[in-house]
Order: sequence, then structure tokens, then C-alpha cells
Amino acid sequence: MDASLLTVQPASPEPIYRQIVEQLRRLIAGGQLGAGDALPSVREVAGFHAINPMTVSRAYSLAETEGLLERLRGKGMVVANTSRSSQTEARRLALLEPSLQALVRQTRELELPAGLVLRRLTTLLGEDQ
Repeated sequence: MDASLLTVQPASPEPIYRQIVEQLRRLIAGGQLGAGDALPSVREVAGFHAINPMTVSRAYSLAETEGLLERLRGKGMVVANTSRSSQTEARRLALLEPSLQALVRQTRELELPAGLVLRRLTTLLGEDQ
């Protein structure tokens, strides 16, 4: 895994360490990171994103406590033996639920038609493929 795979948004109200943990959770559940995949070092991630190394260390420690990652002596942090096959589609979709709820709330606040938002979302989803 490359440090650029993680996205950090300093202006977000969500703490950076939580952003990292949530992204790791989604990358693992989505199968982009598999069991045994090595993560970039704390220094690599901190340097790439210009953030405090303690923030990255905190994120990795929290992910380790949750069983997402494991520390291997001499190799650093790797993805724990949580396979994507154990992550059902419903469970992976549940990881999106907070973001979807926020999108619905914001759509209503802006009084945008649902069809317009759905078309834009469909376009954005298609751009990645």
C-alpha cells in the first residue's frame, strides 16, 4: 500500500486519525487491502500528508485494537487476517450509512431534487471505473 491511497482532509470536522481508521476499514472491507498487506510506515504517511506522526500512530493503534491491523516484528503494520469474503455487501454498505445520512440531510437543507443528486452521484461513481 502506498501512502497516497489514504486521503486526509485537515479542514474536516472529523479528526484526522479517525479519517485514517475509517478509510482503512473501508479499504479492507472493499477488498482493496487484503490480509497480510503491509501498510506504509507512520513516517511515510505523516510525511506524505504533512501531518503529525503521532496522529498516524494513533490511527494505526486504534485500527490494531479493533482487529483491522496487526503489528509484525520487523515488518511493521499489516492488514489482519480479516478477509473480504467475511464482509457481506450489507456490512460494507453499513460503513457508508453515516455518509449517506449526511448526504440526505445536506440535500434537504439545500432543497435540491433527489434526481439531480442521484445523477451527479452516478456520474461520480462512474468516473472511478
